Amino acid sequence: MLKRKLLFLMFFVSTLYWSGCSTSKPVVTESKPITETATTPVEEIAATPEVIEPEPPVKEEIPGKKGKNNTPYVMREFRAAWIATVANINWPSKPGLSAGEQQREAIALLDFLQQHNYNAVIFQVRPQADALYPSELEPWSYFLTGEQGKAPEPFYDPLQFWIREAHDRGLELHVWLNPYRAHHSTGGIITEASTVRNKPELVVELKNGMWWMDPSKKETQDHTAAVVMDIVKRYDVDGVHFDDYFYPYASYNKGADFPDAASYTTYKNNGGTLARDDWRREGVNHFVERIYKEIKAEKPQVKFGISPFGIYRPGYPQTINGMDQYSELYADARLWLNEGWIDYYSPQLYWKISQTAQSFPVLLGWWENENHQQRHLWPGINIDFGGDDPNLIETISQIMITRGMLPESKGSIHWSIGPLLKYPKLSSGILDGAYKRQALIPESPWLNPVPPKAPEVELELTRDLVNLSWDHEEEQDIFRWVVHYKYKGAWKYRILGRNARTLSLPREPSGDGLTHVGVTAVDRSGNQSEFIEKPL
Repeated sequence: MLKRKLLFLMFFVSTLYWSGCSTSKPVVTESKPITETATTPVEEIAATPEVIEPEPPVKEEIPGKKGKNNTPYVMREFRAAWIATVANINWPSKPGLSAGEQQREAIALLDFLQQHNYNAVIFQVRPQADALYPSELEPWSYFLTGEQGKAPEPFYDPLQFWIREAHDRGLELHVWLNPYRAHHSTGGIITEASTVRNKPELVVELKNGMWWMDPSKKETQDHTAAVVMDIVKRYDVDGVHFDDYFYPYASYNKGADFPDAASYTTYKNNGGTLARDDWRREGVNHFVERIYKEIKAEKPQVKFGISPFGIYRPGYPQTINGMDQYSELYADARLWLNEGWIDYYSPQLYWKISQTAQSFPVLLGWWENENHQQRHLWPGINIDFGGDDPNLIETISQIMITRGMLPESKGSIHWSIGPLLKYPKLSSGILDGAYKRQALIPESPWLNPVPPKAPEVELELTRDLVNLSWDHEEEQDIFRWVVHYKYKGAWKYRILGRNARTLSLPREPSGDGLTHVGVTAVDRSGNQSEFIEKPL
């Protein structure tokens, strides 16, 4: 514990100095919910298969110490970005594009993440009780086709396309669902296909033009659970992800109370004894626990994650001020983490390091202390503070703080992919700095502690190259491959996608001979196979 605190202190002091914290800044007492405004279209880039070419080792040395299963060091860090479809924020760039245009834009985003050494994507598939995939439970999304209930033309399954293309690039794909929002104010005309029309008994209208499903109703919980499990059963997803929209933010109803008086009256008439606020929280708590257990009963390897509002309550810890999600969103986010009803937690810590009343490291430290079940804590970070330079400095600083404070399971999720595309200095600076090396996602031993078997590796030596090839008897379980190699020094590595089966390495780059190689297999839970070293 002392070592961890010292690491935190060193990172905190250095990053405060780097970010120029002496500059006077106005204090924002609340973070905003995920900004729901559209961005400019993504440049279309043609899809290309992963090309594996001879590659000299990088200049920096990786520690040579071997770890579990006698495996040389490989960086472990969850590196993800949210891709929002609501209001066409990130994808598709506008409603009504052809299937081909949608796919080209998707490929551009996935290629970008792969090329910048990310390893996961959080993809929004249910922005307003609708679907970006064929569903018998909810209609096709307006944000996809421009008409709710209308399928893409020519027909294809967008979610299946995203999963395949992400996995081919070594990216995990987590489906992001809004559990209760039934209609967004930018979601077009409410059609007969809408959940608002099909299930009027479950929804209420808010004063900002949105419609919301009543979270207290068992029928609401049953319906949303059915949507989640339909995806889990039919699709090869790596995770299910909820954001902070449980009960809506008070501003959505212009400060008026959520219109569920009839539901609460029914509860009281049936003998209920809880106060209204506790009754609301109990319903959400029950739902979160239910979703976790149902996912694990069907597919234990599928992760369940939540990104709640970044402040639990004002005064937790004492220096923190801001919106009270416990009493406004009726989200007892601390309880869910304490109980381990999630596999990873990503509180939206969208504030700067030096913002005293909502300080990023102070809040991260509080959430870490509440992580009693030792689940993954991968905070959501804001990567847009108004320009390339401030974005880069703050983002790199926050990534380094997470590494110092969370050494056993490093990681963060970036809100969103939009600023990475908008600010080239930001994206290239992250790649040249914090994400210079590829990284595997940290293991989840409570999901599956058993590593895969080691692959069979063959070597072919030529005058200039060492050609590696490998095979595996359990290919269906393998998500990534790691090629380890050594040139008269420390071990290096290269992480490859699931379809890779060969790699060629130069024998004598810069006069240093290639001396040892090996290949390990990595499964869907991040487990790495035994390392079998092959000398040359």
